[in-house]
Amino acid sequence: MEVATTDQNAAKAFYSAILGWTADDRPMGPGGSYTMFLLKGRGAAAAYTLPDDERAMGVPPHWNLYVCVPDADETVKKAGELGGTILAPAFDVMEFGRMAVIQDPTGAVFEIWQPKRHTGVGVVNEPGAFCWADLSTPDPKRAKQFYEQLFGWSLALSEHDSSGYWHIKNGDNFIGGIPPVTHRDAKIPSHWLPYFAVADVDGAAARATGMGARAIVPPTSLERVGRFSVVADPQGAVFALFRPEVGE
Repeated sequence: MEVATTDQNAAKAFYSAILGWTADDRPMGPGGSYTMFLLKGRGAAAAYTLPDDERAMGVPPHWNLYVCVPDADETVKKAGELGGTILAPAFDVMEFGRMAVIQDPTGAVFEIWQPKRHTGVGVVNEPGAFCWADLSTPDPKRAKQFYEQLFGWSLALSEHDSSGYWHIKNGDNFIGGIPPVTHRDAKIPSHWLPYFAVADVDGAAARATGMGARAIVPPTSLERVGRFSVVADPQGAVFALFRPEVGE
């Protein structure tokens, strides 16, 4: 995961305070840098400054979600055949890996990553780390068809959940979901929403708003699931905080 922001230094200060990350800046282009966020020395996420050309097109600060693939070029070809739009064909990121930017048939944008020297995050599912991703889309059935065929995921409704939430499973692991259409704002474009685990959702959300973030969904409990909050950081990039229900 990486946050594209209009104020990289502010983003470093914000996420360090909220999620306990430390920033490791790497040179990127003339006068620019790419920030690797570390959690106790392990890669947790990244950040970069939103390019001028994207700002000119009206692209707001946002989180990018990457999916690991064995062959970026083959995945790009398949995504196009399945109805996806290729926003950036596969290209090498120096010696670290090969990537591409794809928009699914329902409008959500994601990245794919064929690892070379950089394999991706080094920590998940613990406080301060990525733990889940939701796909907000007006057409879950079309999204299900696309992602199942592209990545081999399985998307299914739970017999214990009558809300209409689709669970996304990669192999034996549940990795995300698609909330019911009735839960989304029709004016908001399709998008992927990353979740980061915290020990105290209320405390983390309070620190975030105290630093200028906006609470889109205040701390809320879901029975037999956990407690979560959706937050827009001070520059506008949206993410979620989550703590599983004890015993889950």
